[in-house]
Amino acid sequence: MITDTLFIIPARGGSKGLPRKNILPINGKPMICYTIDAARGVTSDENICISTDDLEIKKVVEDYGLNVHFLRPAELATDTSGTREVLLHALEFYQNELMRNYSKICLLQPTSPLRTSHHIQEAYQLWSDDLDMVVSVKESKSNPYFNLYEEQPNGFLRKSKDGNYERRQDSPKIWEFNGAIYFIKTQSIQSIQIIEFKKIEKYIMNEEDSVDVDNMIDFKLINFLIE
Repeated sequence: MITDTLFIIPARGGSKGLPRKNILPINGKPMICYTIDAARGVTSDENICISTDDLEIKKVVEDYGLNVHFLRPAELATDTSGTREVLLHALEFYQNELMRNYSKICLLQPTSPLRTSHHIQEAYQLWSDDLDMVVSVKESKSNPYFNLYEEQPNGFLRKSKDGNYERRQDSPKIWEFNGAIYFIKTQSIQSIQIIEFKKIEKYIMNEEDSVDVDNMIDFKLINFLIE
């Protein structure tokens, strides 16, 4: 079991793309509960933190048997709230109020219900203390050497990266964050912004397990895959 990491599941109440998405039922179970199950497969409940501003989400989680120790402040639950600030708020609560210190945090977004305990454990095994982050990725179908273009001042398009590749398969592989797993060194996130991290190790997931629920099409796809 992983004991040196605080697993943070952020689940705010508001969502424009798919209202109440974090607790919508997938095959009869609220979506957030799939991520709780995945976390419970690698650690104990005392190391799992739900960061929410929403009383209904809090009730769903506590009915599932996991304590929610705080409600996230409203200023950290807007469309423009930063992920780093949300993570630091949760980490500081556990440090200051519950007297628990962690060398790492693991961000698990509830919108990735196909990510499992097995994925989390494999990502954790890639960790070394000289890293800033281990992050789950999938191979991107979009490639700046092949089919991604930027608009120039004259209005014409130009390939984002120079390269004479006639097939995408011949281009350098491009990795896309899939939003499922982020292991982050506590010291790193406390000192710099996530976009400033330099030492990042990838954990590769397949396309199917990488589905992230953002809209109704994603939600229907997830239901189909799980059922």
